[in-house]
Amino acid sequence: MQENSRWHLLETADQVAVAACQHILKAAGQAIADHGKFKLVLAGGTTPEKVYRLLAAAEADWVNWVIYYGDERCLPVDHADRNSAIPEQVWLTKVGIPATQVFPIPAELGGEQSAALYRPIVEAALPFDMVLLGMGEDGHTASLFPGDKHNEDELVHAVYNAPKPPPKRVSLSAKALGNTRELLFLITGSNKQVIVKAWRDGQDLPIATIQPENTIDIYIDQDAFHA
Repeated sequence: MQENSRWHLLETADQVAVAACQHILKAAGQAIADHGKFKLVLAGGTTPEKVYRLLAAAEADWVNWVIYYGDERCLPVDHADRNSAIPEQVWLTKVGIPATQVFPIPAELGGEQSAALYRPIVEAALPFDMVLLGMGEDGHTASLFPGDKHNEDELVHAVYNAPKPPPKRVSLSAKALGNTRELLFLITGSNKQVIVKAWRDGQDLPIATIQPENTIDIYIDQDAFHA
Protein backbone atom coordinates (compact mmCIF):
# COMPACT_ATOMS: atom_id res chain seq x y z
CA MET A 1 0.00 0.00 0.00
CA GLN A 2 1.30 3.41 -0.92
CA GLU A 3 2.40 5.36 2.13
CA ASN A 4 1.07 8.65 0.77
CA SER A 5 -2.59 7.66 0.96
CA ARG A 6 -5.59 9.04 2.85
CA TRP A 7 -8.53 6.72 3.38
CA HIS A 8 -11.99 8.29 3.55
CA LEU A 9 -14.29 5.58 4.94
CA LEU A 10 -17.98 6.34 4.44
CA GLU A 11 -21.08 4.36 5.27
CA THR A 12 -22.65 4.06 1.82
CA ALA A 13 -21.83 4.38 -1.87
CA ASP A 14 -24.06 7.47 -2.02
CA GLN A 15 -21.96 9.13 0.69
CA VAL A 16 -18.80 8.25 -1.23
CA ALA A 17 -20.24 10.01 -4.27
CA VAL A 18 -21.19 13.13 -2.31
CA ALA A 19 -17.78 13.41 -0.65
CA ALA A 20 -15.93 12.83 -3.92
CA CYS A 21 -18.08 15.39 -5.72
CA GLN A 22 -17.32 18.00 -3.05
CA HIS A 23 -13.61 17.21 -3.29
CA ILE A 24 -13.66 17.56 -7.09
CA LEU A 25 -15.50 20.89 -7.00
CA LYS A 26 -13.10 22.30 -4.42
CA ALA A 27 -10.08 21.14 -6.41
CA ALA A 28 -11.53 22.66 -9.57
CA GLY A 29 -11.96 26.04 -7.93
CA GLN A 30 -8.40 25.93 -6.62
CA ALA A 31 -6.89 24.87 -9.95
CA ILE A 32 -8.77 27.54 -11.90
CA ALA A 33 -7.67 30.18 -9.38
CA ASP A 34 -4.08 28.97 -9.66
CA HIS A 35 -3.66 28.52 -13.41
CA GLY A 36 -6.92 29.20 -15.18
CA LYS A 37 -8.16 25.69 -15.93
CA PHE A 38 -9.03 22.36 -14.35
CA LYS A 39 -7.72 19.31 -16.22
CA LEU A 40 -9.68 16.25 -15.07
CA VAL A 41 -9.33 12.61 -16.12
CA LEU A 42 -12.54 10.60 -15.85
CA ALA A 43 -12.99 6.99 -14.79
CA GLY A 44 -15.40 4.50 -16.32
CA GLY A 45 -17.55 2.00 -14.47
CA THR A 46 -20.65 2.31 -12.33
CA THR A 47 -19.23 3.87 -9.16
CA PRO A 48 -18.29 7.23 -10.76
CA GLU A 49 -21.74 7.57 -12.36
CA LYS A 50 -23.20 8.77 -9.05
CA VAL A 51 -20.48 11.44 -8.93
CA TYR A 52 -21.17 12.57 -12.49
CA ARG A 53 -24.88 12.92 -11.75
CA LEU A 54 -24.11 15.09 -8.71
CA LEU A 55 -21.72 17.24 -10.76
CA ALA A 56 -24.46 17.80 -13.34
CA ALA A 57 -26.57 19.43 -10.62
CA ALA A 58 -23.72 21.53 -9.24
CA GLU A 59 -22.61 25.05 -10.04
CA ALA A 60 -19.04 25.46 -11.25
CA ASP A 61 -16.88 27.51 -13.57
CA TRP A 62 -17.53 24.95 -16.32
CA VAL A 63 -15.98 26.95 -19.16
CA ASN A 64 -12.55 26.37 -17.61
CA TRP A 65 -12.86 22.59 -17.16
CA VAL A 66 -10.95 20.31 -19.54
CA ILE A 67 -11.94 16.64 -19.68
CA TYR A 68 -9.87 13.57 -20.54
CA TYR A 69 -10.46 9.84 -20.14
CA GLY A 70 -8.37 7.25 -18.34
CA ASP A 71 -9.32 4.46 -20.73
CA GLU A 72 -11.77 3.49 -23.43
CA ARG A 73 -13.15 0.36 -25.04
CA CYS A 74 -12.61 -0.21 -28.76
CA LEU A 75 -16.28 0.12 -29.68
CA PRO A 76 -18.23 2.36 -32.10
CA VAL A 77 -18.56 6.00 -31.11
CA ASP A 78 -22.23 5.72 -30.15
CA HIS A 79 -21.97 2.37 -28.32
CA ALA A 80 -23.61 2.39 -24.90
CA ASP A 81 -20.74 0.41 -23.34
CA ARG A 82 -18.08 3.01 -24.06
CA ASN A 83 -16.68 4.64 -20.92
CA SER A 84 -17.49 8.05 -22.38
CA ALA A 85 -21.19 7.23 -22.75
CA ILE A 86 -22.31 7.69 -19.14
CA PRO A 87 -20.47 10.94 -18.34
CA GLU A 88 -21.64 12.42 -21.64
CA GLN A 89 -25.23 11.37 -21.07
CA VAL A 90 -25.64 12.30 -17.40
CA TRP A 91 -23.26 15.26 -17.04
CA LEU A 92 -21.13 16.68 -19.83
CA THR A 93 -24.02 17.51 -22.17
CA LYS A 94 -25.88 19.24 -19.33
CA VAL A 95 -23.27 21.81 -18.26
CA GLY A 96 -21.26 24.50 -19.97
CA ILE A 97 -17.97 22.69 -20.63
CA PRO A 98 -17.06 23.62 -24.24
CA ALA A 99 -17.08 20.61 -26.57
CA THR A 100 -13.58 21.60 -27.71
CA GLN A 101 -12.37 21.00 -24.13
CA VAL A 102 -13.62 17.40 -23.96
CA PHE A 103 -11.10 14.89 -25.30
CA PRO A 104 -12.59 11.43 -25.81
CA ILE A 105 -10.22 8.62 -26.78
CA PRO A 106 -10.92 7.73 -30.46
CA ALA A 107 -10.96 4.02 -29.63
CA GLU A 108 -13.30 3.25 -32.51
CA LEU A 109 -10.18 3.47 -34.69
CA GLY A 110 -8.59 0.49 -32.93
CA GLY A 111 -5.95 0.24 -30.23
CA GLU A 112 -2.75 1.28 -31.96
CA GLN A 113 -4.14 4.16 -33.99
CA SER A 114 -6.20 5.66 -31.19
CA ALA A 115 -3.35 5.31 -28.69
CA ALA A 116 -1.03 7.09 -31.11
CA LEU A 117 -3.54 9.92 -31.58
CA TYR A 118 -4.17 10.32 -27.84
CA ARG A 119 -0.52 10.36 -26.75
CA PRO A 120 0.20 13.96 -27.85
CA ILE A 121 -3.05 15.13 -26.27
CA VAL A 122 -2.02 13.60 -22.94
CA GLU A 123 1.54 14.89 -23.23
CA ALA A 124 0.28 18.45 -23.78
CA ALA A 125 -2.05 18.16 -20.77
CA LEU A 126 0.45 16.94 -18.17
CA PRO A 127 0.43 17.35 -15.29
CA PHE A 128 -3.28 16.74 -14.83
CA ASP A 129 -5.01 18.53 -12.00
CA MET A 130 -6.99 15.46 -10.97
CA VAL A 131 -7.33 11.83 -12.01
CA LEU A 132 -10.35 9.75 -11.01
CA LEU A 133 -9.89 5.99 -10.88
CA GLY A 134 -11.87 2.98 -9.79
CA MET A 135 -10.73 -0.56 -9.08
CA GLY A 136 -11.92 -3.90 -10.39
CA GLU A 137 -12.26 -7.11 -8.41
CA ASP A 138 -8.91 -8.25 -9.86
CA GLY A 139 -7.07 -5.07 -8.88
CA HIS A 140 -7.16 -3.52 -12.33
CA THR A 141 -7.59 0.21 -12.77
CA ALA A 142 -8.36 2.07 -15.99
CA SER A 143 -7.58 -0.75 -18.48
CA LEU A 144 -4.36 -1.83 -16.78
CA PHE A 145 -4.90 -5.50 -15.97
CA PRO A 146 -2.90 -8.03 -13.92
CA GLY A 147 -0.19 -9.69 -15.96
CA ASP A 148 -0.16 -7.13 -18.78
CA LYS A 149 3.22 -5.96 -20.00
CA HIS A 150 3.54 -2.48 -21.45
CA ASN A 151 6.27 -0.02 -22.29
CA GLU A 152 6.45 1.89 -19.01
CA ASP A 153 7.59 5.06 -20.78
CA GLU A 154 4.46 5.24 -22.96
CA LEU A 155 1.76 7.67 -21.95
CA VAL A 156 -1.02 5.69 -23.64
CA HIS A 157 -1.19 1.92 -24.24
CA ALA A 158 -3.08 -0.20 -26.74
CA VAL A 159 -4.60 -3.11 -24.78
CA TYR A 160 -5.41 -6.35 -26.61
CA ASN A 161 -6.26 -9.08 -24.13
CA ALA A 162 -8.47 -7.53 -21.47
CA PRO A 163 -10.05 -10.35 -19.41
CA LYS A 164 -13.36 -8.50 -19.51
CA PRO A 165 -15.09 -7.78 -22.84
CA PRO A 166 -14.26 -6.13 -25.07
CA PRO A 167 -10.66 -7.43 -25.15
CA LYS A 168 -9.39 -4.46 -27.18
CA ARG A 169 -9.04 -1.19 -25.30
CA VAL A 170 -6.91 1.91 -24.90
CA SER A 171 -5.57 3.03 -21.53
CA LEU A 172 -3.50 5.81 -20.11
CA SER A 173 -0.35 4.36 -18.59
CA ALA A 174 0.58 4.24 -14.93
CA LYS A 175 3.12 6.95 -15.74
CA ALA A 176 0.46 9.27 -17.19
CA LEU A 177 -2.17 8.55 -14.54
CA GLY A 178 0.36 9.23 -11.79
CA ASN A 179 1.36 12.59 -13.26
CA THR A 180 -1.36 14.51 -11.49
CA ARG A 181 -1.74 17.01 -8.69
CA GLU A 182 -4.52 14.94 -7.12
CA LEU A 183 -5.49 11.28 -7.47
CA LEU A 184 -8.87 10.03 -6.25
CA PHE A 185 -9.85 6.37 -6.06
CA LEU A 186 -13.58 5.64 -5.81
CA ILE A 187 -14.26 2.13 -4.45
CA THR A 188 -17.64 0.73 -3.45
CA GLY A 189 -19.33 -2.64 -3.03
CA SER A 190 -18.76 -5.82 -1.07
CA ASN A 191 -17.28 -7.54 -4.14
CA LYS A 192 -14.19 -5.33 -3.65
CA GLN A 193 -13.40 -6.43 -0.07
CA VAL A 194 -10.88 -9.15 -0.95
CA ILE A 195 -8.92 -7.06 -3.45
CA VAL A 196 -8.91 -3.99 -1.18
CA LYS A 197 -7.29 -6.10 1.53
CA ALA A 198 -4.75 -7.42 -0.99
CA TRP A 199 -3.94 -3.85 -2.05
CA ARG A 200 -3.52 -2.71 1.55
CA ASP A 201 -1.30 -5.71 2.22
CA GLY A 202 1.06 -4.63 -0.55
CA GLN A 203 0.31 -7.19 -3.23
CA ASP A 204 1.58 -6.52 -6.76
CA LEU A 205 -1.56 -5.16 -8.42
CA PRO A 206 -2.05 -2.74 -11.32
CA ILE A 207 -3.72 -0.25 -8.97
CA ALA A 208 -0.51 -0.13 -6.92
CA THR A 209 1.53 0.97 -9.95
CA ILE A 210 -0.08 4.43 -9.94
CA GLN A 211 2.47 6.36 -7.92
CA PRO A 212 1.86 10.12 -7.84
CA GLU A 213 4.23 12.36 -5.92
CA ASN A 214 1.28 13.82 -4.05
CA THR A 215 -1.12 12.20 -1.62
CA ILE A 216 -3.67 9.67 -2.88
CA ASP A 217 -7.26 10.07 -1.64
CA ILE A 218 -9.27 6.85 -1.44
CA TYR A 219 -13.03 7.23 -1.04
CA ILE A 220 -14.47 3.88 0.00
CA ASP A 221 -17.72 2.61 1.49
CA GLN A 222 -18.12 0.19 4.40
CA ASP A 223 -19.09 -2.67 2.09
CA ALA A 224 -15.78 -2.48 0.23
CA PHE A 225 -13.51 -1.81 3.18
CA HIS A 226 -11.88 -4.84 4.77
CA ALA A 227 -10.55 -3.91 8.20
